Parts: sequence; structure tokens; C-alpha cells
Amino acid sequence: MLYWLTELSDGGDFFNLFRYITFRAGGAFLTALIFGFLFGRPLINVLRRRQGKGQPIRDDGPEGHFVKAGTPTMGGLLIIGALVTSTLLWARLDNPFVWMVLFVTVAYAAIGFADDYAKVSKQNTAGVSGKIRLLLGLLIAAIAGFWAAQYHPAELSNQLAMPIFKDTLINLGYLFVPFAVIVIVGAANAVNLTDGLDGLAIMPVMIATSTLGVIAYAVGRVDFTDYLDVHYVPGTGEILIFAAGVVGGGLGFLWYNAPPAAVFMGDTGSLALGGALGAIAVATKHELVLAIVGGLFVVEALSVIIQVLYFKRTGKRVFLMAPIHHHYEKKGWAEPTIVIRFWIISLILAIVGLATLKVR
Repeated sequence: MLYWLTELSDGGDFFNLFRYITFRAGGAFLTALIFGFLFGRPLINVLRRRQGKGQPIRDDGPEGHFVKAGTPTMGGLLIIGALVTSTLLWARLDNPFVWMVLFVTVAYAAIGFADDYAKVSKQNTAGVSGKIRLLLGLLIAAIAGFWAAQYHPAELSNQLAMPIFKDTLINLGYLFVPFAVIVIVGAANAVNLTDGLDGLAIMPVMIATSTLGVIAYAVGRVDFTDYLDVHYVPGTGEILIFAAGVVGGGLGFLWYNAPPAAVFMGDTGSLALGGALGAIAVATKHELVLAIVGGLFVVEALSVIIQVLYFKRTGKRVFLMAPIHHHYEKKGWAEPTIVIRFWIISLILAIVGLATLKVR
């Protein structure tokens, strides 16, 4: 919205700064960060009063988690509020990719909120029916995939771009939307599975979003795409502002989610942020790069799939407990050790993902 202040500029004054995506991204980051610090404690107090016993703890979970009983959930509201506010203030509101990513984020947040509300009101871990959650998630992702395809350049529409190899495109045709659905729904659920320890999910989300934000800025500039030898997708640069909002809001949330957590993000935050990662990847034609940048989330999801399939087939377990971060808890690793090591892995994967931006 503040972009329109450029109409007051004569080309060489303060208002001209609002033309630059990088300046507005900085503004979005600070806005989201301040939002988190201002409203974090009041939101936690409200959630604690409303929820009483807080998020239910699984009976079959690691023993160390029982001390977390009574911690309120739905802290994702703080992140979503911060990033939506900052994006609406600082991004160009005539950009279709910004609205597509916001649509996915808010819609998935609504699904997560309903699930969290069901859990705390009934005081069990069941929540909303898995089938209903999946169906709604599929519908939202399908809309987003179709939406993105309408605004991709003709030469990239319904195409799957390969990392590094710019000249290699796979025409998915009508399968592009189902593919986008898999990317968005998969990312949402993978982040949701990762959110099991204090601070574990939010930092990798910020790292991955920052990386995809940089990629979005690069592929949205024709001069950068020529230099980096990647596909040009006009308009995606504005997604950097959304990404900056995620980082600012995420840091504000982490202030209260650092061990021992005063609040959990819940499905409200994890589904929304995971869906946002998938939506950004689809918008920028970097769906496969997301599998690298978000590799930690992929491993977490695969650990659950492997555990379930192997147990059904043999009656035995591959991991002491899935997702895999619980496996290391069972092995005796301290929670902060697991969290920080997973952060390090996420940072390494982000650097590898950026390396796919091949320089000529």
C-alpha cells in the first residue's frame, strides 16, 4: 500500500525510495518484528486465559514433553498477523503473486486455527478430521496452482523448470495444477510435522523463506535472470516483501517460543507457513529447489511415511519414534541440541539451494 507514495515523488526525494523492493522489504521486516514484540505478550495472555489447560500433550510422546502441559497454542496468529499486516502495508497490492501467496497462507491458517481450536476445546489431540483438513487443503492448493499458471509467462506456463539447467523444461500440461497441489499440500504438512519441539520449526521456516524470497527477487528481474541464467518470471520480486514479513514475524514469535516455550505456534502457524513456502515455490517456478531448501521438512515427512509403511508391513519400527526429531529425543539428545543442529542443517541446505542459481 505504501508503494503508492511514489506518486508524490518527483524522482529524487524520499518518496522515491518506495519504488525499491529492497527498501520496502526492509520496512516489512521491521513492521512485522515490531508487531511481534508489541502483541506477543498480550496475545499469549489472552490465549492462556481462553485455553486454560493449553495444548493437549500426546500420551505416547517423549516423557520430557509432559512438563509442557498448560502451554497455550495458536501462537501462529502472531506470525500471521505480523506478516499479513506488513505485506499489505509495504507490497504492491496490484501484484497477483502477492495475493496468491497471501491467499494460501491465510486459508491454511484458518484450517490450522479450526484444528487447534478443536484440540484445546475438547482437550484431546484429535482435532478436525484429517479427511476434512486434506480436502480443504487440496482445494486451496488447486486454486493457487491455477492462479499462478494464469500469470506465468506463456513460455513457462504449465512447465516444470529444472534447477541449474535453464533450457530444460518439462511440459506438465493439465498436470501442472495437480503438481502444484502436491508441492503446496506437501510443504504445509511437512512443516506441520516438524513443529514438535520449542523453536524447531520456526527457524528453518525463516531460513527457507528468506532463501525463496531472494530467489523470487532474482527471478523477478530480467537483468538478474540473464546474469544468473534462470527463468524470468515478472512480478515475483514483490514476494521478497512477504518473505521479509515472515522473517520479522518469525523472530518476534521466536522471542516467546525459545525454550522453554511460552507459546506454541500450533497448526495455525505451521500449516500456514508451510503452505506459504509451497506457494512461493510454485509462483517462482522453483518447486524442485524447495525440496532442497526445505530438505529438513522433507526428511521429517519421509521419516513418518517410512515408519508407518514399515510398521504396517513388518510390525516393527525403523525409528524409536517419528517424526525423526522424536527419535533423537528417545536416544537421549537434549531438546536444545536437536533444535540447534537441525537449524544448522537447514542453513546448509539453504546455501545449497541458492547455489542452484547458476552464474554464467
